[in-house]
Amino acid sequence: MASFLADRRRLGREELEIIRARLPDFVAAADRYAADPSSKWPESLRVKDVENAPGILEVTFSFAGPDIRATSEWIRIDGQLAIRWRRIGGHRIVRNP
Repeated sequence: MASFLADRRRLGREELEIIRARLPDFVAAADRYAADPSSKWPESLRVKDVENAPGILEVTFSFAGPDIRATSEWIRIDGQLAIRWRRIGGHRIVRNP
């Protein structure tokens, strides 16, 4: 979580606005997935597994620029599935997700 918070502090206003606009789509899709793991993620978010990082997902919030991605993982809190955010920023974050 410390890496995520440090990454977030480096984001600019435009990047934060894009994330805030796209986050409801991600949350709705995560809720659907938690209820039914066979449900598909929206193509507009390009959620995929991070290569060589089992259990870590990458979501792309912006394709057109600026490049904004985040990594996360599923965890359990009191028996419920939840998302733990790991990193946020440009493509470089997938090197150390």
